[in-house]
Amino acid sequence: MPRLLTPPLASRFAGLALAGIGREWPHAYQHLARCPADVRPPRELHPAFFGCFDWHSSVHGHWTLARLLRLFPTLPCAARIRAALDGSLTEGNISAELAYFQAPGRGSFERPYGWGWLLALAAELRAGPDPCARRWSRAIRPLEGFIAESFCGYLPRLPYPVRTGVHSNTAFALSLALDYARAASHRRLETAIASRSRDFYDADANAPVAWEPGGEDFLSPSLTEADLMSRVLPATEFRRWMARFLPGLAGGEPRALMKPPRVYDRRDPKQVHLDGLCLSRAWALHRIASAMPLSAKVRAGAERHARAGLARVSSGDYAGEHWLASFAVYLLTGGTESQ
Repeated sequence: MPRLLTPPLASRFAGLALAGIGREWPHAYQHLARCPADVRPPRELHPAFFGCFDWHSSVHGHWTLARLLRLFPTLPCAARIRAALDGSLTEGNISAELAYFQAPGRGSFERPYGWGWLLALAAELRAGPDPCARRWSRAIRPLEGFIAESFCGYLPRLPYPVRTGVHSNTAFALSLALDYARAASHRRLETAIASRSRDFYDADANAPVAWEPGGEDFLSPSLTEADLMSRVLPATEFRRWMARFLPGLAGGEPRALMKPPRVYDRRDPKQVHLDGLCLSRAWALHRIASAMPLSAKVRAGAERHARAGLARVSSGDYAGEHWLASFAVYLLTGGTESQ
């Protein structure tokens, strides 16, 4: 897919992210309160990532701003972006975020989706030549290191992958984490992800794509798995694996994966996930196409999904607007590995 992200579009997406990362309410808590004193407002619990409705959306909202600032450093809103990231990504705020993760009973907080996006943010900040990006990267380094090590400890203990279309999906988080591991030269994490990906998915065949999509999916379980394996397997091996896993894809089948999903109510925070599914299917199909020949039907299906998803990023309702810009930027800038 050609890079279609123009400065005006980047400004629009940045505006959505800026509006979200400083907005504390409404907030969807994912919070273990061990005593009454733990019942606190989001800004106190998460001084860096309290906005955007939930923690993980705030993290990838920050990733969106960092990515846009790196690619378009002269955007009209560049000063606002720097001020926003300066306010969030301080040593004190990150120290508080790390303390939250390290508290008893919180080992599964935001695992694995939020973990993956935190590492994506860390990789993006490492890539930025701007002195501000280097400062933010240094500030986030303790939390980055903790999450990377947490992945290394978690993967050997995970007996089966989670094959869902929402946040708990294992393959998508591993794709984000693998891109980070390669960008940061974290060889132990890279090795762990490659090894466990093979353990989880090598033997998969005939993915049950007739069951897709689910009514709350923002990821395609089958395409997200294939996206990960395109990163893990050498090209020839990946093509053989795909012939078993999605045997009709090269020719444009199954049709269920080529048709954008219907959304009836974009005010429903779960149903609007399907707009994100359009974007994630598009990026997965384009990545798969970069690793193996696919028919014009598949390329056309990817473009239909991209157009449908991009048309709905600014839906007028916070249910989608607090996060869809991140998926749009991920699609239009080549994901998190293009550092």
